[in-house]
Amino acid sequence: MHGLPEEVKFCRRCVVSNQRPSSTVEFKNDSLKKETIEFDKDGVCSACAYHDLKYKEINWDQRENELLTLLEKYRSPNREFDVIVPGSGGKDSFYISHILKNKYGMTPLTVTWPPHMYTDIGRKNFDAWLQSGFSNITYSPNQDFHRKLTKAAFENLCHPFQPFILGQKQVGVKIAKAMGIDLVFYGESQAEGGTNIREGMQPMMLPKYFTAPSNEIKRLPLGGVTVEEWLQQGFTLADLDPYIPTDADQFRSAGIEVHYLGYYHCWRPQDHYYYAVENGNFNPNPERTEGTYSKYASLDDKIDGFHYYTTYIKFGIGRATYDAAQEIRNGHLTREEGVRLVHKYDGEFPKRYMAEFLEYCDLTMDKFNRIIDENRSPNLWEKADQEHSRWELKHKVW
Repeated sequence: MHGLPEEVKFCRRCVVSNQRPSSTVEFKNDSLKKETIEFDKDGVCSACAYHDLKYKEINWDQRENELLTLLEKYRSPNREFDVIVPGSGGKDSFYISHILKNKYGMTPLTVTWPPHMYTDIGRKNFDAWLQSGFSNITYSPNQDFHRKLTKAAFENLCHPFQPFILGQKQVGVKIAKAMGIDLVFYGESQAEGGTNIREGMQPMMLPKYFTAPSNEIKRLPLGGVTVEEWLQQGFTLADLDPYIPTDADQFRSAGIEVHYLGYYHCWRPQDHYYYAVENGNFNPNPERTEGTYSKYASLDDKIDGFHYYTTYIKFGIGRATYDAAQEIRNGHLTREEGVRLVHKYDGEFPKRYMAEFLEYCDLTMDKFNRIIDENRSPNLWEKADQEHSRWELKHKVW
């Protein structure tokens, strides 16, 4: 299922397996075959290989000089908004906006594609972000469509977080275009997590992630339903606009550049957490985040836990695997520590917001469980207890 490699292999450096999908063009995401992370002949994943380059070969002083040149090109002499920073007020968006403003003298306009349902700590950190000195535009979608799209994405793709990912990639360019601002900064390159290393060696996000030819728009699948089919249900292009990519020709003529700060600054999420605590009023979760051991990442959306739970079901990779792999690569954990954390927390059921998720998506618990079980790849799962439908992963990291 999901086009995964039949044989399961684990990276010799971190804890990720070859079942991890590469970052996809989300508005083309369907249930067909996905590209997965690459392993070299020594059994090392492409994310670890990229981190070797990051720590051993990249000249970060030279990269910062490139950043200074870029910012000088776009800096407003009148202190008008000169750069868009999409974000939620989490540790990474706080770091990006704060450093652009306070170290490099830019005037950021922060732009937020809000969570499906804010957590208390997520809303608190969002407010603290703006109170630390930032203007913000929040692009709130048609909530009726947003709920229906979330339900469709879960039912058709077992991917309830897709609506958030769609808007997150689109909102920066759309607001930049509307406001006449020509520079957008996102955080890390896709290569940090395992997409093609060549992407990590480019300063700009590839337009394929947020643009498409206008003649393709109505055929694009959103939540497993084409744009044309959504329109036939009575929704409008205005309702669908934040999920639909920008017209490729219009993007080229607008002259907007979309950059990764992670190309210019060595990207270490744990460092951003400490930076946000020291320079703002960022707060971690008061308790451990379900499915993992950490308290400071991806805190703002009550649906986050279901995103990571469904990746565990589809790919055998849960939230603890993602967190531990990243922290092993950045030198915060040993592989042995990471393996123990994955064994302890990966795949933990996200019960904290279960009732709210079911209500939001208009689902019963029985239907939720049926969709989950339908998406268990047979190369990953087996029933350990037929009577009680207890499933076990066939392969675990060691």
